[in-house]
Amino acid sequence: MTAEAVDSASRTKTRQGTVVSDHMDKTVVVSVQRQLAHPLYGKRITRRSRFYAHDEVNEYRTGDVVVIEETRPLSKQKRWRVTRLVERPE
Repeated sequence: MTAEAVDSASRTKTRQGTVVSDHMDKTVVVSVQRQLAHPLYGKRITRRSRFYAHDEVNEYRTGDVVVIEETRPLSKQKRWRVTRLVERPE
Protein backbone atom coordinates (compact mmCIF):
# COMPACT_ATOMS: atom_id res chain seq x y z
CA MET A 1 0.00 0.00 0.00
CA THR A 2 1.39 3.39 -0.89
CA ALA A 3 1.55 6.30 1.52
CA GLU A 4 -1.18 8.10 -0.43
CA ALA A 5 -3.55 5.14 -0.12
CA VAL A 6 -2.98 4.96 3.64
CA ASP A 7 -3.66 8.68 4.01
CA SER A 8 -6.89 8.56 2.03
CA ALA A 9 -8.12 5.51 3.94
CA SER A 10 -7.47 7.14 7.30
CA ARG A 11 -9.42 10.25 6.30
CA THR A 12 -12.63 8.31 5.65
CA LYS A 13 -15.36 9.66 7.91
CA THR A 14 -17.12 7.08 10.06
CA ARG A 15 -20.11 7.51 12.36
CA GLN A 16 -21.96 5.20 14.73
CA GLY A 17 -25.72 5.49 14.94
CA THR A 18 -29.08 3.76 15.20
CA VAL A 19 -31.16 2.58 12.24
CA VAL A 20 -34.46 4.45 12.43
CA SER A 21 -35.99 3.31 9.11
CA ASP A 22 -35.49 0.30 6.87
CA HIS A 23 -38.54 0.59 4.60
CA MET A 24 -36.60 1.39 1.42
CA ASP A 25 -34.89 -1.18 -0.78
CA LYS A 26 -31.11 -1.34 -0.13
CA THR A 27 -31.27 1.84 1.98
CA VAL A 28 -31.50 2.50 5.70
CA VAL A 29 -31.81 5.78 7.57
CA VAL A 30 -29.26 6.08 10.38
CA SER A 31 -29.67 8.62 13.18
CA VAL A 32 -26.38 9.82 14.68
CA GLN A 33 -26.43 11.75 17.96
CA ARG A 34 -23.65 13.98 19.25
CA GLN A 35 -23.31 16.13 22.34
CA LEU A 36 -21.86 19.59 22.48
CA ALA A 37 -21.66 22.38 25.01
CA HIS A 38 -23.95 25.38 24.63
CA PRO A 39 -21.74 28.30 23.55
CA LEU A 40 -22.93 30.66 26.31
CA TYR A 41 -24.28 28.51 29.15
CA GLY A 42 -22.12 25.40 28.82
CA LYS A 43 -25.01 22.95 29.23
CA ARG A 44 -24.64 19.72 27.23
CA ILE A 45 -26.98 19.69 24.22
CA THR A 46 -27.81 16.64 22.12
CA ARG A 47 -27.86 17.17 18.36
CA ARG A 48 -29.11 14.62 15.83
CA SER A 49 -28.24 14.03 12.18
CA ARG A 50 -29.95 11.60 9.84
CA PHE A 51 -27.99 9.89 7.09
CA TYR A 52 -29.23 7.75 4.21
CA ALA A 53 -26.89 4.75 4.05
CA HIS A 54 -26.50 1.93 1.53
CA ASP A 55 -27.42 -1.58 2.75
CA GLU A 56 -26.73 -3.95 -0.15
CA VAL A 57 -28.51 -7.08 1.14
CA ASN A 58 -31.19 -5.47 3.35
CA GLU A 59 -29.80 -7.11 6.49
CA TYR A 60 -30.14 -4.23 8.96
CA ARG A 61 -33.37 -3.58 10.85
CA THR A 62 -34.84 -0.70 12.82
CA GLY A 63 -33.11 -0.38 16.19
CA ASP A 64 -29.76 -1.83 15.10
CA VAL A 65 -26.65 0.11 16.12
CA VAL A 66 -24.37 0.28 13.07
CA VAL A 67 -21.19 1.95 11.84
CA ILE A 68 -21.41 3.89 8.57
CA GLU A 69 -18.63 5.33 6.44
CA GLU A 70 -18.63 8.08 3.86
CA THR A 71 -18.44 6.98 0.22
CA ARG A 72 -18.98 8.35 -3.27
CA PRO A 73 -22.49 9.59 -4.12
CA LEU A 74 -24.73 6.57 -4.69
CA SER A 75 -27.94 8.51 -5.36
CA LYS A 76 -29.42 11.95 -4.78
CA GLN A 77 -29.29 11.59 -0.98
CA LYS A 78 -27.08 8.54 -0.27
CA ARG A 79 -23.46 9.35 0.54
CA TRP A 80 -22.85 6.75 3.27
CA ARG A 81 -22.46 2.95 3.39
CA VAL A 82 -23.13 0.64 6.34
CA THR A 83 -19.90 -1.16 7.23
CA ARG A 84 -20.76 -3.29 10.25
CA LEU A 85 -23.30 -4.13 12.92
CA VAL A 86 -22.36 -3.13 16.46
CA GLU A 87 -25.43 -4.24 18.40
CA ARG A 88 -28.81 -5.76 17.61
CA PRO A 89 -31.62 -5.40 20.16
CA GLU A 90 -33.27 -8.62 21.29
